[in-house]
Amino acid sequence: MARRAWGRLMKHWHIDEIGWDRFDPSKVDPEIVPLIKAAAMVERNAADYVTYLTRVFADDPDFCAAAEHWGVEETQHGDALGRWGMLADPAWNFAAAFERYRAGYQIQLDAEASIRGSRTGELIARCMVETGTSSYYSALGDSTEEPALKQVCRLIAADEYRHFKLFYDHMKRYLARENLSFTKRLRVALGRIGETEDDELAFAFHSANEGAGTPYDHERCTTAYMGRAIGFYRFRHIERGMGMIFKTIGLDPRGRVSDMAAKASWKLLQWRRDKYRVALAKYAEESAVPLKRAA
Repeated sequence: MARRAWGRLMKHWHIDEIGWDRFDPSKVDPEIVPLIKAAAMVERNAADYVTYLTRVFADDPDFCAAAEHWGVEETQHGDALGRWGMLADPAWNFAAAFERYRAGYQIQLDAEASIRGSRTGELIARCMVETGTSSYYSALGDSTEEPALKQVCRLIAADEYRHFKLFYDHMKRYLARENLSFTKRLRVALGRIGETEDDELAFAFHSANEGAGTPYDHERCTTAYMGRAIGFYRFRHIERGMGMIFKTIGLDPRGRVSDMAAKASWKLLQWRRDKYRVALAKYAEESAVPLKRAA
């Protein structure tokens, strides 16, 4: 199983294969630019997660090898997104923004065991992350008319789906050993989904889009990020993501319950979109000026 997963990871693209010469500034949506800049921060920071995962799975060489290669792919995602961000905004400095992000946000690197309580739980959490990113980049790729970004997002979305399958394969292997109950699996999955509004994305938005003299405010940056990002989703992205979630926790990914959950999640997402847009408009009125460009 591990060898098959590793083989899938070896099928990969290279950043120089992107049609950068097809970049069309007239087709750049200004609402998507700050999202791409923020995403570049998170993706480029993969090395820390590789360190964490290889410590948690230190006695599993197959998984560690796959995690190392996963990190290479994730880092390239960040580089590709950052390169596009500099094309869309030539005054933006990707390297400087990422340095700010690294200085202000770090994950726990000295863990000897998974913060999820088990290796199965850790891999479920990773599946949730890959579900979210696969859906997100699919949504961005479907929405944008800019040729270079469309290509980048579609390639990344495909990578993230392969990564989901990689972590899912290893999760099944550990589930057979640890026999984690359905309740615990569900708790880990829901818990990780709820972490999408933690400091990782909010601080990434801050580092990539706000001036160095602007103090970080979690609520403002979460609103700025979510108020834009949620609007790019369509129901098909939520439906597919829900199937991946159900598959991870051991439920039928295409059954009636999954369909009901997807429809309920779509309604919730629309409510959150409207809520964040109202808050975003309020912040804009209070500031009366656009966000200062990051260095």
